[in-house]
Amino acid sequence: MSRRRPGDRHARRGSALLDSWLEAVVATPGLTAHTDTGDARRVLLDDALRAVPLVRLENGPLVDVGSGGGTPGIPLAASLPSLDVTLLEAERRKCDFLESWTAELPNLRVVWGRAEEQRTEAYGIAVAKALAQPPTAAEWCLPLVREGGAAILWVGPTAELARVEAVAEQVAARVESVDGGLVVLRKLGPTPAGFPRRTGVARKRPLA
Repeated sequence: MSRRRPGDRHARRGSALLDSWLEAVVATPGLTAHTDTGDARRVLLDDALRAVPLVRLENGPLVDVGSGGGTPGIPLAASLPSLDVTLLEAERRKCDFLESWTAELPNLRVVWGRAEEQRTEAYGIAVAKALAQPPTAAEWCLPLVREGGAAILWVGPTAELARVEAVAEQVAARVESVDGGLVVLRKLGPTPAGFPRRTGVARKRPLA
């Protein structure tokens, strides 16, 4: 008779939690445009989990910038229980939804605020999915990451990676890898003076 390993129990519990979270995201107005659970699973859950192998290579803690309904932060927190995950979200109503999951995930916390208002270099990893145009997302994420850490961005097939590279260079980073729409930006040094720029400036006046 085979014994079930603790890791198997954790995996089953994490899967059930993520199923519940996904159903709640679809059922809660204003969190996603996806009304079909299958589409939502593909875009919000399965796509988020593609980053697990990359995140495992880094040293935390992790911040999910502009977490919205919790992707990719909640799937990553459920899959990597030893990783401290912060969900950073500017809308109070969305934060209320996110905070309802912290009891289920002890490695999860929620911060209400904007990226430009946070302490710089506080994280080992920053992630962003559907946050903004990739150059803007890079500018928002990189100041939050300490030297040697990484920002991981989900980008679409039309993303102009040369613009992302140009922004990264101005914020002491470089594009380290691009694979399947996941771009890893490596922070090479301390955040330069002048970053982050004032709230809203990165969107209005992109660096590249």
